[in-house]
Amino acid sequence: MRARPLAPAVLAAALLALTGCGSGEGTDAGSASSTAPTPVQSPSPSDAGTSGSAGAQVPAVLDFAATTVEGQPFDAKALAGKPTVLWFWAPWCPKCKAQAAETAKVAADFAGKVNVIGVAGLDKNSAMKEFVSGTKTGGFPQLADEKGEVWKRFKVTEQSRYVILDKDGKTVYEGVLPAGKGLAEKVSGLTG
Repeated sequence: MRARPLAPAVLAAALLALTGCGSGEGTDAGSASSTAPTPVQSPSPSDAGTSGSAGAQVPAVLDFAATTVEGQPFDAKALAGKPTVLWFWAPWCPKCKAQAAETAKVAADFAGKVNVIGVAGLDKNSAMKEFVSGTKTGGFPQLADEKGEVWKRFKVTEQSRYVILDKDGKTVYEGVLPAGKGLAEKVSGLTG
């Protein structure tokens, strides 16, 4: 019997599983001034439109559409004008599961001031739905990125990763925050 080569996606997923759930490293892409925190708003699919929040100019990085784990359309243009946290996770990742509670807390604490969006990948939508249900992270949008399109847009190569954008769409942080610790402080510095 002749062996068949593995599909690139399967091979990538296997390599990620063998290497763990992220390196734990993060980089600050800039520093934000620390001011009093303001609430975070996670846009609903109905908020999606051709312009961002309050008519803000849409940066190129937010010019994409996706689908939520619930099958609803999502237009990232609606994120423009507010700081945005993109949390890249995989359903089988224990580090991602450990980040869920803190990420959900930040989404709730900063509602109306900062967008918090989960971007699930490296598995099927059914597993993504189970993760959202089990971790109680359904209070903010969760994108089902089965094809990895959003992951590629943000050059994310491993799960358990945060990409934080300022209100103008500039990346101010990219990295892993073990158990989500430090996320609230990074977000509060952007809301002033």
